[in-house]
Amino acid sequence: MQEVNAMEKWFNVGKIVNTHGVKGEVKVVSTTDFPEERYQKGNTLYLFQNKGQNPIELVIKSHRNHKSFDLLTFEGFENINEVEKFKEGILKVQEDQLQELGEGEYYLHEIVGCKVVTTGGEDLGTVKEILSPGANDVWVVKGERGKEYLIPYIEDIVISVDIEEQLITIEPMEGLLS
Repeated sequence: MQEVNAMEKWFNVGKIVNTHGVKGEVKVVSTTDFPEERYQKGNTLYLFQNKGQNPIELVIKSHRNHKSFDLLTFEGFENINEVEKFKEGILKVQEDQLQELGEGEYYLHEIVGCKVVTTGGEDLGTVKEILSPGANDVWVVKGERGKEYLIPYIEDIVISVDIEEQLITIEPMEGLLS
C-alpha cells in the first residue's frame, strides 16, 4: 500500500451504499461521469470512511451494472464479511487520475468558484453550485447582497470560460438577470 499525501486533491466518484450477495460485491451510487473508465478492472480507488483516518487503497477486480447501481469487487476482498465495513464509505480518486476532457468540457470543481461577468463588463458574482435539472447544466451565481442568478450552460449565453483566470464571460439574454 502506498503512502497517501494528505495535501492531495481528492475527487468523489461514488458512495458505497450496501453489500450485494455474499462474494464481496458492493453497491455503489456513482457520482462520476466516466463509470466505464473509472471502474475498469485494475484501476485504483481510495475509500474514505472516517475523518482523520487514512484512506484504504482498493484495486478493482470486477465491475457490472445492476439497476441504477454500479457493482464492484476489489482484489483481496472475497466475501461479504470483508466488505461490510465499507458501507457508507466514499470512493475517491486523486487529481492525477482525472480524465482529459474535450474542448468546452469542464469538471464541476473547475467551474465552482469562478467569477462571472457579462460582455458589458458587469460583475455578476461567483459560481456557487451547479444544478443538472435536464438538457443542460445551470450555474448558480451568487452576487453582491446575496442576489442569485441562474445561468444556463448553453453556447448562446456562455461566451468564454477561462479556467486559469477563473473567469467566465456571459452574454445575458433578455430577462436572464432580472
